[in-house]
Amino acid sequence: MKCKIAYSLFSVFIFLTLCAQKNTDSLRRLMTSAASYDKQIQAALQLIQFYQLKHFDSALETGRYALELTRKNADVQSEALVKHQMGVAHYFSGYYDSAAKNYQESIYTLEKEKADPRKLALVYNDLAKLYRKTRDLDKALSNYGKAEAIFKSVNDTSGIAMILNESGVVYEYKKDYKEAVNRYAASMHLAEKKGDSLSVSYSLSHMAGIFVIEKQYGLAERYLLRSLRIRELLRDSFAMALAYSDLGVTLNAKGDYKRAIEYLEQSNQIAIRLKYPELQSNNYYELSQAATQLGDFRKAYDYYALRTHIRDSLFAIEKTKEIERLNAQYENVRKEQQILAQKQKLKLQNFIIAGILSVMLLGVLLIYSNYKRLTLQKEKAFQQQLLSQQEMNAKAVLEAEENERQRIARDLHDGIGQMMSAAKMNLSAMENEIPFTDEAQKLNFEKVLNMLDDSCKELRNVSHNMTPAVLQKNNLAEALRDFIEKLNLKNIEIRLSAEGMDTKMDSAYETILYRVVQECVHNAIKHSGATRIDISLIKDDDGISGTIEDNGKGFDVKQMHSDSSGVGLKNIMTRIEFLKGELEIDSAPGRGTVISFHIPPKSELQV
Repeated sequence: MKCKIAYSLFSVFIFLTLCAQKNTDSLRRLMTSAASYDKQIQAALQLIQFYQLKHFDSALETGRYALELTRKNADVQSEALVKHQMGVAHYFSGYYDSAAKNYQESIYTLEKEKADPRKLALVYNDLAKLYRKTRDLDKALSNYGKAEAIFKSVNDTSGIAMILNESGVVYEYKKDYKEAVNRYAASMHLAEKKGDSLSVSYSLSHMAGIFVIEKQYGLAERYLLRSLRIRELLRDSFAMALAYSDLGVTLNAKGDYKRAIEYLEQSNQIAIRLKYPELQSNNYYELSQAATQLGDFRKAYDYYALRTHIRDSLFAIEKTKEIERLNAQYENVRKEQQILAQKQKLKLQNFIIAGILSVMLLGVLLIYSNYKRLTLQKEKAFQQQLLSQQEMNAKAVLEAEENERQRIARDLHDGIGQMMSAAKMNLSAMENEIPFTDEAQKLNFEKVLNMLDDSCKELRNVSHNMTPAVLQKNNLAEALRDFIEKLNLKNIEIRLSAEGMDTKMDSAYETILYRVVQECVHNAIKHSGATRIDISLIKDDDGISGTIEDNGKGFDVKQMHSDSSGVGLKNIMTRIEFLKGELEIDSAPGRGTVISFHIPPKSELQV
């Protein structure tokens, strides 16, 4: 009975093999026939996919033929798909750098050509798998994320399930087993709803791996056997090889070494046929461990020697990675330059006439531009000269005004002031010599002396206000404080706040600002009827800002320009304009007055 069953299974296997062989022969004939290009390239892609996980060398050989076909027909999208399939074959052959090069070139083309997003997502998934293999886990998650985003955008549940499965392995490597199991379970749920049994099998094997880590070997074995049955029904030899290997690893960990050897040998039979060196290496390592535990040290040594031989060849591949990477970069640049040169050559004939016309037009524009530039330069120079002359004139007027003030102040102080002081001294000396007839005469005489004394004080104040000598030895803030103290007003409170004014500035600059504040205070005292005047000065990187605010009766700003009584405010405006500053007056009858100004920082250098 057993012989009949075995014979029947063997017959089915032979039949399927002959069918597959017939199918591949048919595809190969179509690919190399004189059929249309579309039929040829479709046959080539189907053939590569058939060999992809069954015979890597055949997949690469077919891929190279398909690349020549796509390039002859300038079909860049199909070229990208071929490179993707060749990348998969390189990956399973252990040539990771060649795989990465093909994946990157495929992604670049598919993105540039805005091809089917699902095809792009599949390349991102395989590139992520490569980074996962080389333990660059952050890059792996990044590429899985790109693939998942594309699958979600097109509502591809099968693709989402695949990404959940694949990315779960990354979290397993990160030792985040909870997240890994959650992803495997979510993937399996989606795959079951979709009827994707192969994806279900991969979810089962991934979860079994977690159970092995947690030493739940019985549960792991049940999951793996269920996964294997699905793959056997699908006749997926590559997936079956992985399942046999996973069972061998699980049983080794469990201590069931004889059964482990059976599964590992079965896995190796397929891996050798597929030329999958990494899987062979892993299997030989596990076989060596099992033989050692069983005391068969000869076999253990043989297994280990086979594993070492394969690992040496893989190591040789690893050593060439940097060279291949640099070569791939060079090839990419060279190909891009060739493509660019071809495009430029095709466009050159069309651009010759346009180039000549452009040069002629450019020449005319340059001549006109130079003419306009010279004209603007002359106008700018004239305007600059005019502004400079205006500034010099304004400065001269202010300097003349200040000099005249100083002259009058000196005349008042040295001439009239001294004469009045002498008169007061003479009258004081005569006080004891004059015989007063009554007390009233004496009081009148003292009254005259007091009037003369007040006149002397007033004369000194006028002289001081006209030429603030305190500015010559103090900064602006100290000079203003001195000015406020000498006003000595009992009915008006004057408060000064000065920030950043502790250092000396240009003397003309300080004098102009002093005059501005002085004029504002005098106007408030004379005309506003205020009981409080607040002065604020702030100097910072943006220049100098100042406000003079009173609580007086205010005035109509609109009538200021037409009213002769506004001469003082016009003087303030003139001085602020000379410093390239801005002045704002806010007032209305019955609500006081606020005078604000701002002087830019460069004004001090222009004075």
